[in-house]
Amino acid sequence: MEFVIISGLSGAGKSKAASFMEDMDYFCVDNLPAPLIPKFAELGMAGSGEYDRVALVTDVRAGTNFESLFQALDSLEGMKCAYRILFMDASDETIIKRYKETRRAHPLADGTDSLEEAIALERRMLSALRDRADKIVDTTNLSTAKLKGVLRQMFGRAGTSEGRMEVRVTSFGFKHGVPMEADLIFDARFLPNPFYVAELRARTGLDTRVREYVFQNGQAEEFLRRLWELVGWLLPRYEEEGKTSLVVAVGCTGGHHRSVAVAHALADKVKAQGWPVAESHRDLGRT
Repeated sequence: MEFVIISGLSGAGKSKAASFMEDMDYFCVDNLPAPLIPKFAELGMAGSGEYDRVALVTDVRAGTNFESLFQALDSLEGMKCAYRILFMDASDETIIKRYKETRRAHPLADGTDSLEEAIALERRMLSALRDRADKIVDTTNLSTAKLKGVLRQMFGRAGTSEGRMEVRVTSFGFKHGVPMEADLIFDARFLPNPFYVAELRARTGLDTRVREYVFQNGQAEEFLRRLWELVGWLLPRYEEEGKTSLVVAVGCTGGHHRSVAVAHALADKVKAQGWPVAESHRDLGRT
């Protein structure tokens, strides 16, 4: 069972972090009272896997005494329930700016004379919890997309593609229109066209004979090499920006031969590098 406690300063991004954890198949609970945390852990440990990944958000809304939270964490250790604490932080200036933009009240506003004083009080209240944190994420200079990427790297399942950006490689025919969902579009119409070879016309780029014809003169190999050089360089950059899906489209005239052969070869290269990849050929069924 994976158990993550999300806490930190109000306005530092706890809610966004929880929503991104949900995208990684964590069961998220916001503002669960500290005494109930061990009970929830018992439920997860005794279950059939429904709650094998849990993220709980706790902060000053649960009260000003964090002693009960520390007692709950000690109980988790006694139960041999491993947990991690994710602490969300940001500069005072950033938090003040965010509160001004949203026009929401700070949870400690009623007991303080200013927003600056409320933030300072909250920092003091959370200092002991911050010291116990396993991960501290400062969102001062993080866009929403970058925050998603950071959390994916921290909490995606080790050794799997879960949480990673999915790459969809598709072929298409320009005469049927460019795929609206495509992020990157490449044109393979300069390659030799099997359509004009009678015995290949009815076949597709998934056929070995068609692929051999497309790649026969070295141009397709060079095109694929340069294509992968670019796409392979771009993939981690897009993932760092928080993209969860990237569509790479390769087109030819009808979407039956050249684009299919190149897209299939490109998908193999993407997969070989460990990216989750889906291959599709939009226009194979069209005439």
